[in-house]
Amino acid sequence: MDPQTLEDLIAKYGQEVWNFAYSITKNRSMSDDIAQDVFIQVYRHVTSFRGEASVKTWLMKITRNISYNYRNTAFFRRVLLVGITSNDYSHSAEQSFIEKEAANNVWKQVFTLPLKFREVLVLHAKYQLSLKEIASILQVPEGTVKSRLFGARKRMSALLKEEWS
Repeated sequence: MDPQTLEDLIAKYGQEVWNFAYSITKNRSMSDDIAQDVFIQVYRHVTSFRGEASVKTWLMKITRNISYNYRNTAFFRRVLLVGITSNDYSHSAEQSFIEKEAANNVWKQVFTLPLKFREVLVLHAKYQLSLKEIASILQVPEGTVKSRLFGARKRMSALLKEEWS
């Protein structure tokens, strides 16, 4: 792979890789490291890409695998994950602030879900991947993805109903 192709991949998918890593680890610095590792792996193993899935799906699968490796390290097990903070600073009108706060609250609730529900919801809602693509990334049957997505939506509905009551 030539350096320009790698730069193009990083420019196009870098933020999405980082966001997905963060959705799994809930740790900003770890997500930085994971995103770097993903693109190092892509550079080293580009020949393993067989074109059976989209580049985006391939990158998300690599991101998931590396994120799980990081999560399973002894260091990670000792680290207490801190609450979620937003990078978005609202300098606009009151309505915009209220909308952003509502969106932040929804994402905070997403991050309280168990990982198996959180990752399918993020891949489906944020990255708009198909059930087949998600199944490929997670290495589970499509039926499992459907079931987890249903469970995630059900839990989110209950969490949001509880929060807004």
